[in-house]
Parts: sequence; C-alpha cells; structure tokens
Amino acid sequence: MRVTVIYWPECHSYKEAIERVQKVLAEDAIQADIEVLEVNTEEEARRTGFAVSPTILVDGQDIDPASRDESGRLSCRTYTKSDGSLGPLPDTTKIREAIRARIGAEE
Repeated sequence: MRVTVIYWPECHSYKEAIERVQKVLAEDAIQADIEVLEVNTEEEARRTGFAVSPTILVDGQDIDPASRDESGRLSCRTYTKSDGSLGPLPDTTKIREAIRARIGAEE
C-alpha cells in the first residue's frame, strides 16, 4: 500500500497531515510506503493528482473525493470531518476509514 500526501507549501497544514497519516499507520500496525510530494505549479498539480492542499491518496484514491477540486489550482483544501465540521485537515477517522477500505478491497 502507498499513501501519498501532496501539498502546496503555502498551506501549512501539510505537516500535520503527514503526522496524522503516520499516526494511523502506527496505531493500526499497517505497513505502507508514505510518499510526500510538493507541488509549486498548476502543471505539477494536474500531473500528480493534486486536488488542493493537502491531498491524501491511498493507492491513488483520494480519501475524501467529495472535497476534491479538479481545477488544478494551487489553494488550500477544506475537509468535512467525521462530526460534520469543516477544517483544513481530515480527522484521523477519515484517514483510517480510507486505509481500511483499501485493505478490505485487497483481500
């Protein structure tokens, strides 16, 4: 399994996004490669699957497709959290659900 965090450096929440992914993987004892990609141009954004910052992909699938922005523009993302509130990061529950769903799909 590969988890990719794609970010635009102007959105400072990406560091915590990486930490949350690492936390979920450690707590659930899941072995996965974590790839971190920085994008600085709209061309890079389109080429990498970036959908505003930070974007978290599990084996190429966005953990929150409903909050994707396909425009390729460089901007900060808003996630809907498990409790319905909005924020710049997904909560660990959303990350965990996406990873578990991928593991279930592999079995």
